[in-house]
Amino acid sequence: MRKLVLVALLGTLASTASAQSSSVMGTWLTASGIAQVRIGPCPDAASGPICGLVVGLINPKGPDGNAVAPDMATDYRNPDPALRTRKVIGMPLIWGFKKTADPNAFEDGHIYNGENGKIYNANISLQPDGKLRLRGYVGTPIFGETQLWTRVN
Repeated sequence: MRKLVLVALLGTLASTASAQSSSVMGTWLTASGIAQVRIGPCPDAASGPICGLVVGLINPKGPDGNAVAPDMATDYRNPDPALRTRKVIGMPLIWGFKKTADPNAFEDGHIYNGENGKIYNANISLQPDGKLRLRGYVGTPIFGETQLWTRVN
């Protein structure tokens, strides 16, 4: 009986891990390697089916270029003076996407680039190799940049 329960539990854990690894949901390391972003359902339906929040920072710097603790890093490059003091951890990074026919591809969303304080249009999709492909652009996707993010968990 114990063996059966253990086998069932291991099977459930494996299927949960497999489902998450075949989904855009999860925590991702950005292409620059400086931030971890957790993608999950948006807390507000008006923001779209998926949103991404910054949940980790690697070696963040302050406005003076000196290292700061991750929980003290602020959005000092934001063009809105009222947002320059908000904490980066917990900050929304991606939102506003629309579902496509592919359950792991989303289009017409937005991404905030904390490195220059600008918001870009974006499309994201899970690649066959398990990487997350994010294309940020202005106007049309042809005028953009593609990044590949790596799953953290």
